[in-house]
Amino acid sequence: MQTAYVDCVAGASGDMLLGALVDAGLSLQDLLDKLALLHLTGFEIETQQVQKKHIRATHLKVIVSDEKTERHVPEILEIIQDSDLSLEIKKKTVDIINRLGKIEARIHNADLDRVHLHELGGIDTIIDIVGFIVGLDLLNIEELVVSPLPLGRGFTQSAHGKIPLPAPATLELMKGVPIYGLEIDKELVTPTGAALLTSLASSFGSFPAMEVRAIGYGAGTWDLPIPNILRVLIGKRETTHNVQMEHLLVLETNIDDMNPEIYEHLMEKLFEIGALDVSLIPIHMKKNRPGVQLQVLASPQIAKELKRIIYQETTTLGIRQQWIERECLHRRFETVETVYGPIQLKIAHLGEGQIKYSPEYEDCKTLALRHNLPIQDIMKAAESAFENREK
Repeated sequence: MQTAYVDCVAGASGDMLLGALVDAGLSLQDLLDKLALLHLTGFEIETQQVQKKHIRATHLKVIVSDEKTERHVPEILEIIQDSDLSLEIKKKTVDIINRLGKIEARIHNADLDRVHLHELGGIDTIIDIVGFIVGLDLLNIEELVVSPLPLGRGFTQSAHGKIPLPAPATLELMKGVPIYGLEIDKELVTPTGAALLTSLASSFGSFPAMEVRAIGYGAGTWDLPIPNILRVLIGKRETTHNVQMEHLLVLETNIDDMNPEIYEHLMEKLFEIGALDVSLIPIHMKKNRPGVQLQVLASPQIAKELKRIIYQETTTLGIRQQWIERECLHRRFETVETVYGPIQLKIAHLGEGQIKYSPEYEDCKTLALRHNLPIQDIMKAAESAFENREK
């Protein structure tokens, strides 16, 4: 699978994203040929090599002679629909424009058809959006993975006057996406950058396991205390039909002053919410005090609720978190009938017709108590029933 990983070192904007693709090998002429299908005039694309804190990058700029910088959403959609772009590229572009429009409508309490996209309605923004989608298509990118997004602070001037950073539209676009703050008074992630990445990314997290074949650096306009760059890594990820990759969070904290009886209750609550795994690891802490390291593996969507439970049910004052990538086998669940009752099995596919399976513990425990038998006897009965059925 051809994968692109977007590493948002200093944020993301439309021109940084497009510049990184060109730097990674996207033909500028092929890009211009595709953009010509929009039938827009009054713009040209200029690229130049720049240094950002001694790191070379491509700075891409859309130079516009058309001074119209704001359009209503229907006007932008008409430009896209009347173009000769492929249906798939049209659909992706229309979805992003509609998403931007709905967010702006909600922020300004206006009807979608009457929303001005102000700075986002200029030709340069339309070119950034369509150009990035076209660029991914020309590079045969099948999967887009994105790093957590860094956000600056401060204020920026807009058509509505001074507004706080991150811009309200940018924040709305990043709901459900991992972010972190940098002590930089600049707009690091623009609405265009946020719209593209949050609409097109298949996942957010750390570097995926892949064979890197190309790297591109896109430069931002500002001179910042850090390199104002965004980089794209393009490569191949080996995938098989029986394996899936997941980007998950590990929540972790060390505890040395809590009644250990509470851990059972804590684990039950974490699993109820949807934690994938909960581990308790014996450790020695400062002054050689014995303690417990709590580790929770979960999807990022429920991380906030899991943290709430950990703070509420334990004595900890802080939680570490890190993004990880997990490879896991596809699995299915089936129920077999035994002389003791029905038992569910988890069945994983190893590939080439091979499988591995195990009975569900809770089912076996329930039947062992009901029949007053060792739980291992129940498990063996389930495995035997499954093997006989497979034969």
